[in-house]
Order: sequence, then structure tokens, then C-alpha cells
Amino acid sequence: MKMDHGRRAFVLGLAALPVTFVTSRLNAQGRTIWSADEAYDALLADSARVIDVRSREEWLETGVRAGVWPISMHEDRFPERLFAAKALAGSRDVGLICGTGGRSASLLRALRQAGYEGYVDISEGMLGSRRRPGWLAAGTPVVPLDAALASMPEELT
Repeated sequence: MKMDHGRRAFVLGLAALPVTFVTSRLNAQGRTIWSADEAYDALLADSARVIDVRSREEWLETGVRAGVWPISMHEDRFPERLFAAKALAGSRDVGLICGTGGRSASLLRALRQAGYEGYVDISEGMLGSRRRPGWLAAGTPVVPLDAALASMPEELT
């Protein structure tokens, strides 16, 4: 049985309705994915805090974005430090950034499933993803790891 073009489009549209409905509900709840530009603007406006969850080796290789708290998900006490960062952020969102967006997306998913709100994934990461160039390519200021660690609040060290 051959389906004409108009009917095929209608059937495909019906199939997409649940996705459209879910997407619109998620947007109504607040966006949980930011671009590097959006995160940078939020940092400048003091409306967000950002945590770089990469490893120390990665921080040493590229530096850390100025104003970002380096809290590696690969080190001891990560959950304690993550929640302390959220407490210090108060009502501000806490952006999570990694190399290319994979780890931060997984972490955000785990936080959401556990019922934690107020976290955002900076999806393109420091190095970029398939869709976006990343924070380093955007030319935002980066500081050496020792400077980033020295500027962190005592509660996070």
C-alpha cells in the first residue's frame, strides 16, 4: 500500500506530537542546557556560578575559565563540594562544564533524576562539540589552575 506525500507528512506529524509536547513542557520548566556564550553572559551578570568538572590534567593543559570553580568529578569529596557550591550560589543556577559536554550532561541527568534542581549543562564544553565551538574557541578569558584554585571560596577547597 502506497501512502501519498500529504498523508505521510500527517502521520509523521502525529508521531512527533509527544516529542513536541514533552519539549514544550521542559522549556516551561526552565532551560537546563546553555551554550558557552549564555554561560559567559550569566557569569558576567552574576546570575550564575559555573563548575568545571574536568580532571586536574585537563585543567593544567587548557587552564580554567576565569571565575569558574574547578571541582573535579574525578576526585574525592566531589558530591560534598558540588552541593556546597550550590549552597554558595544561593538562588543562582550552577552551570556544569567539562571538555565536550558528555560528562556534564551525564552529571546533570543524574542530578535531575535524584530530584536536584538549579543545575545547568554547558553543552559544548571547553573544547567544543559537534554543534558548537566551545568556550576556549570563543576566546573567553582563561587563568592557570593555581590562580583558579586560589580564587575559590574556602568552603569548596
